[in-house]
Amino acid sequence: MRRLWTILGADDVAASCRWYQGLLGLEATPPGHDHFAQILDEDGTVLLCLHAWEAHEHPPLTSPRLAIPGNGLLLFFRVADWEAALARARTLVERLEEEPHRNPNTGTMEFSLRDPDGYWVTISAR
Repeated sequence: MRRLWTILGADDVAASCRWYQGLLGLEATPPGHDHFAQILDEDGTVLLCLHAWEAHEHPPLTSPRLAIPGNGLLLFFRVADWEAALARARTLVERLEEEPHRNPNTGTMEFSLRDPDGYWVTISAR
C-alpha cells in the first residue's frame, strides 16, 4: 500500500486544522504540535498535513513570501455528504470561488473555495 501525504504551509496551523475539520465534517481535535497537524479521516487515513511556515528547515516551507501559496496546487476532495459539506463551507468563507455546478468531465456536483492560507479547495460529490 502507498499513501501520499500532502503537506501545506500554514500561517496558523491550529486555525487551519479547525477549518479543514469543519469543512470535512470531522471531529474537532487539536493538532499534535503548534507547528504540525494531520487532518485524519474517520478510519485514521491522513487526508492532509499542515506545517507552519519556517518552523523547520524544509526548503519549500521556508517562507510564504517566496511563492504564492496554492499556485499549481488544487486540493480536490470527494465526499459522500456533498450537500452538508456545501452548508459547512458557506459558514467558513464569505464567498465561494466557484458556486455549485456539475463538472462536465466527472458528471458530479462540485464547488470551490479558498482555505485560510489561500489554497484552492474543490469539494466534489462521489
